[in-house]
Amino acid sequence: MIFEENIGPRLSIDEVALSKGELYTIVTNKDGKGKKNTIVACIEGTKAGNITNVLNKIPVKLRAEVTEITLDMARNMEAACKESFPMATLVTDRFHVVRLAQQAMQNIRIKLGWKELDIENIKIKEARSKKTTYKPKLLSNGDTPKQLLTRCRYVLAKKETQWTTSQKERAQITFEKYPELEKAYKHTMDPRNCYENRFKIDAMIAFKNWIDKTKKSKYQDFNTVANTIENNYNNILNYFNNRSTNASAESFNSKIKLFRANQRGVVDTKFFLFRLMKLFA
Repeated sequence: MIFEENIGPRLSIDEVALSKGELYTIVTNKDGKGKKNTIVACIEGTKAGNITNVLNKIPVKLRAEVTEITLDMARNMEAACKESFPMATLVTDRFHVVRLAQQAMQNIRIKLGWKELDIENIKIKEARSKKTTYKPKLLSNGDTPKQLLTRCRYVLAKKETQWTTSQKERAQITFEKYPELEKAYKHTMDPRNCYENRFKIDAMIAFKNWIDKTKKSKYQDFNTVANTIENNYNNILNYFNNRSTNASAESFNSKIKLFRANQRGVVDTKFFLFRLMKLFA
């Protein structure tokens, strides 16, 4: 479905699951503010060729007026946007870059959690062989090591300035017991801090330094993150042109999911899309 009259200079593109995990690609106009005249196109599937074929039905003159498109790091979206909107600057959403670094750190936390689980299982077996009851070691805040690694998940996702008193205590205990997790946390915060730079050149240097630091270090979990940032370097740095994000697309996806939940799911996909277009296109 195409609504060329809703096109504007600043667009967002993202995929959303409507029913049974079936993905649809939705192009939205940021100026629509998630209300009427927001949807520019709704395309079944996520194949770059299909997306391009649909978007190319919009007149060339209108597509040439698009100056900026925000998107995630999906290659199919990037290829489709380059083909259909050759005059537009592509901007990789900062949230996806930060989340990628967060996932690398969380992988380290999960690995430590599995180690603690193995240790606990061994001690339980030893206690049973001795016909005694296993009592887990409690840390100063009342957590067991396994619980500590599970409960610190949300603490590690925040900046230190955002921690509550109990979270500060949990973070201190975690970092004292697992110093490698503290190093990973600090290393994760660096890409996040890169976005605090005001000028593009400063951000470029900051990202470059982080990539070099990662490749020289023993952070194997972060190597993939560094390579991904390097491969999307230009699109990531385009954020600093206008500090644009894909938040409008993510917010719009949330509206669709809420609408779907209010309808108790999607039985008739075509009718659901019809109602969606009446509301937002």
